[in-house]
Amino acid sequence: MGRVFSLQGSMAVGKTTALKLIEQVTTYHISFEENQQVIKAINRRQLDKNNQKDYLEIQKLWIKEEIVRWQNNQKYPITLQDFGAEEIEFYTLNYPLSLHKNWKVEHSLNKPLQQLKRCQPERILFLDAQDTILEKRKQTDSLRSRSFFDYQLKHLLPLKRDWFSKKENVDFLDVSYLTKEQTAKQVVLWLERQIKNDEKNKLS
Repeated sequence: MGRVFSLQGSMAVGKTTALKLIEQVTTYHISFEENQQVIKAINRRQLDKNNQKDYLEIQKLWIKEEIVRWQNNQKYPITLQDFGAEEIEFYTLNYPLSLHKNWKVEHSLNKPLQQLKRCQPERILFLDAQDTILEKRKQTDSLRSRSFFDYQLKHLLPLKRDWFSKKENVDFLDVSYLTKEQTAKQVVLWLERQIKNDEKNKLS
C-alpha cells in the first residue's frame, strides 16, 4: 500500500512551486491538485456554492474526485501531493461556517465524508507565511487569477490554521522568508525524516 504525504497552506504560499522543483530532483511521485473536471461539472450544472442544496452536490463531486486521486496514488511507494483529502474535508465542513451558515454538512454528507477519511495522508506539512507576504506573492503571480484569494485569506485561512494546528499528524513550516528553492529543500528534508522515522520504528 502506497504512503501519501501532503502539503497544506494558503493560496500563494508556494506549495505547487515547491513540488515542481522537487519533481525535478527526486524520484518521489508528485501528485498535483487537479480541479478542472470538477469545475467543468459545476459550471455545466450551474451549481452555486452559496446555496445549501447546490453546495452539498458540489462537495460530493470534490470528494469523489479526491477518492479517485488517492486510489491512483496507491500505485506508488511514496507520494507527495498538493493538498489532499484533508483539504476537501476542511473546506466541506468550514466553508459554510465562514458564511455564518449552519448547514449541518457533516450529517448531510456523512457517508461521503467517512469514505474520504479513509483517504487521509499519513502526515501533512502546513506551509505558512505572514498574511502580508502571502498578499505580495499573490500580486506577483500572473499565471493564476486567484479570484478567491481575498476571501480565503480573511475568512478561511484563520479557520484553517486553527483546524490543522489541532491535528496530531501536522507539522508547520514558516516559509515567510524562504526562497522557493529553500522551501523545496525543507520539504524534502521533512519528507525524508518521515520515511526514516518509520523505518526506525519498524526496526525497534
